[in-house]
Amino acid sequence: MAAIHLTKAEFLKKVADYEKNPGEWKFLGDKPAIVDFYAAWCGPCRSIAPVIDELADEYKDKVDIYKVDTEAERELAGVFGIRSIPSILFIPLNGKPQMAQGAMPKQEFVRLIDEILLQKQA
Repeated sequence: MAAIHLTKAEFLKKVADYEKNPGEWKFLGDKPAIVDFYAAWCGPCRSIAPVIDELADEYKDKVDIYKVDTEAERELAGVFGIRSIPSILFIPLNGKPQMAQGAMPKQEFVRLIDEILLQKQA
């Protein structure tokens, strides 16, 4: 199972409708999520793409994993203040999302998923 690529319209339905709720975060998903903001030309983005897909498979019943192409979806990138890529948005079911920037090893993704999204204690 690979990460799901989102357009703005899909993002507004599946993740958060920032047009209806400007200035207020209202997550629309039914399980925690990750959004990978990337671009096809970005070397670090390409280096973590297989890791993102592995995580999508390993966490398929627990976490939704999405990808947003910042070149195709410039408005989404702007709304989230994406200045460098890859930028990874970790969205817990409750509470505020947290952004991480840069390519990370798989172990770091797993640690952040466990702590932020699944709220497992170390």
